Amino acid sequence: MPVTAPHVPAPVTDQVQELQERVEQLKQAVHSHAVIDQAIGVVLTVGRMTPEEAWDVLREISMRSNTKLRTVAQHMLAWARTGALPTGLRVELERQLAQREAA
Repeated sequence: MPVTAPHVPAPVTDQVQELQERVEQLKQAVHSHAVIDQAIGVVLTVGRMTPEEAWDVLREISMRSNTKLRTVAQHMLAWARTGALPTGLRVELERQLAQREAA
């Protein structure tokens, strides 16, 4: 006699799917947060500033370049490893650092 899987009501399966999606979103958020924290470390080292100031620099670069913060952070980490930074982000980083140095 074949064994059949028990019937799971649709609302339960919907809840399971929602929870799986939520877990995936949380995993992505944790990863993004780690990347952004590391990028803050890069900027604060280069700019000799506090973590709060480095956060402001990243946020400004993101807004002024119309680039997602996570993407800016990824570029900053790559720059720390390779020395390569997209021109628009490099220009904005230099502008932000010069502004803070002048203040």
